[in-house]
Amino acid sequence: MAEILTSTYGPWGIVAGGSDGVGAAFAHGMASRGMNVVLVARRSPVLEACADDIRARHGVEARTVTLDLSSTGALAALARATSDLEVGLFVYNAGGDDRSVAFLDKDLDTHLELVHRNCAAVLEAAYRFGAPMVERKRGAMVLVTSGAAWAGGATLAAYGATKAFDLILAESLWAEWRDSGVDVLGLVLGRTDTPSLRRAEEAQGHAFAGAAADPEDVAEEALDHLADGPTWICGSDTPTGGSPFGGLNRRDAVLAMSRGASARGKGEEQH
Repeated sequence: MAEILTSTYGPWGIVAGGSDGVGAAFAHGMASRGMNVVLVARRSPVLEACADDIRARHGVEARTVTLDLSSTGALAALARATSDLEVGLFVYNAGGDDRSVAFLDKDLDTHLELVHRNCAAVLEAAYRFGAPMVERKRGAMVLVTSGAAWAGGATLAAYGATKAFDLILAESLWAEWRDSGVDVLGLVLGRTDTPSLRRAEEAQGHAFAGAAADPEDVAEEALDHLADGPTWICGSDTPTGGSPFGGLNRRDAVLAMSRGASARGKGEEQH
């Protein structure tokens, strides 16, 4: 498995949003397959601890780059920090929403930061790191999205819209790059047991409960199916299938999504 991952894609991988949760699980999964990793996130101490653990457990190289991906210039800075590396796998996992509330109950700057981190930064990452992959004719990119992308829903306006952007971007890049030796996967997550999800639910006064996917299972499933894009729905009986709303018209799908968000008191997942 290690030989397959590195020989197919390259020696280095980047995980944006790689300090804990799904991102850390991706980093460990990639490292266990022999790939050196670059971890990117805002919290330097957590990032360094994760990198130390990866080095100790897997014997690969691990770098850290402390960046706020919602800030202008973050992806340019990441490209400069990794310019000496052949990056064969890029996982964009940043972009959870820590509070699912009505659209007007969040300030405008919070919405705009989310849009930049989940849309503009994702597009820039794909452009900056995908271009060398296409030129080399090998590589892979995973854009982590959400079940919130399937339809609009109350309290999910900005978050769901950004995740729909990521889903369509991943599918489109898959279509463009599939004959260039570059795999693209739009990874659709449902509710996933991560530290950020637990923090968000505790902050809203909810005890953590209910079914939630294990981050390690999510990462392993994705890494096993990098070449099975454009879309992979984690935990689904039909992971390459379409929307779970099936034949519902758009109005009914939106109402169903809104009921689900209300019952959970938040969005689909934090990763």
